[in-house]
Amino acid sequence: MHTIPTPRMGGLGMLIGFAVATVFASRLPFLSGLFNGNYQMWVILAGGIMISLLGMADDLWDLDWMLKLAGQLLISVFVAWGGLQIISLPLGGSLITASPSLSMAITAFLIVASINAVNFVDGLDGLAAGIVAIGGIAFAAYSYIIARSSPSYASLATLIDVMMVGICVGFLLHNWHPAKLFMGDSGSMLLGYLITCASIVMTGRLDPASIHASIYLPVFMPILLPILVLFLPVLDMCLAIVRRLAKGQSPMHPDRMHLHHRMLKIGHSVRGAVLILWGWAALIAFGSLTILFFKAQHVAVGMPIAVVVLTIATMYPYLRHRIPEIQAENLTLESARKNAQHATVKSQSAVGESRDSIGSQAADSMTDSPADSRDSQAGEVQDPAADK
Repeated sequence: MHTIPTPRMGGLGMLIGFAVATVFASRLPFLSGLFNGNYQMWVILAGGIMISLLGMADDLWDLDWMLKLAGQLLISVFVAWGGLQIISLPLGGSLITASPSLSMAITAFLIVASINAVNFVDGLDGLAAGIVAIGGIAFAAYSYIIARSSPSYASLATLIDVMMVGICVGFLLHNWHPAKLFMGDSGSMLLGYLITCASIVMTGRLDPASIHASIYLPVFMPILLPILVLFLPVLDMCLAIVRRLAKGQSPMHPDRMHLHHRMLKIGHSVRGAVLILWGWAALIAFGSLTILFFKAQHVAVGMPIAVVVLTIATMYPYLRHRIPEIQAENLTLESARKNAQHATVKSQSAVGESRDSIGSQAADSMTDSPADSRDSQAGEVQDPAADK
């Protein structure tokens, strides 16, 4: 959507920021216990470096989509093999322990899906970074609530969320419209990877023996958490894949039919479209958390009101331009209908006058014919007499 050449290696800066923050956190006394004897955070950092390098290669050389997808899958399997797995699954109102192979498969699928979802939605200045930051704040809030039940409030999931939100906010300073820097695939893939890693760390290891499932399942389910927070990117990704496959194109074939493109098409500015999409992301991301802080009755009233407000804001430019057009079209149609009715009346009147003229001529003809016939017959009778 940009009109001038813009650097697109912002993802490299985001990766460096995350790596420096990780090393710094490992030296803090409050958080050092998360790193002692636990290599999970270092595995996540290694996976982040690899996924960013893959994105940089795609930015530089435009990799084939199948090659890029294969690289994403391999990195996801590596991270799952390194210990980042969804151990517990919600099923039948309780939490059950999944087999290692199933855990690795589900983990890899979620990581790859989230990576591509954020990559697909990265089409406007500040959109992807803002949506991921909103999701990270929602994750951090919930992971902090869970961490309060432990002796130490230190939580690896909260740490990842805070660092991820930090690199998003820092990047937004350079990416707000008009952007001076793009994150590229190296940044969008890194954000999709990190937000899923944080959700898996936070929800993938709920102990079925020590935590009653009824406390957590009504709020959200570990398998659906990345989809809830990344609902807009995931929806956009699914629509794009279906749309492209229906046209016989590659699922990664670029087009301008994404949700953010449609927002611009109906009349939103770039900043307006980004802010409204942020609002939808916040509504969906925090929707499952509001039940923890407010009564269910208040949530049941507040959520529909927020949906109505955002819907009006989303459709306002379209309605502002479309309603006058509809009114003008209605006036044109009404005028055409009246003209057609007037023409029909005139045509019927002309037809009636023509019929009256034909009828009068026929009547005159019928009146004159008998007399002429009688005169002719009388002449014929008199002629013989005249001859005599």
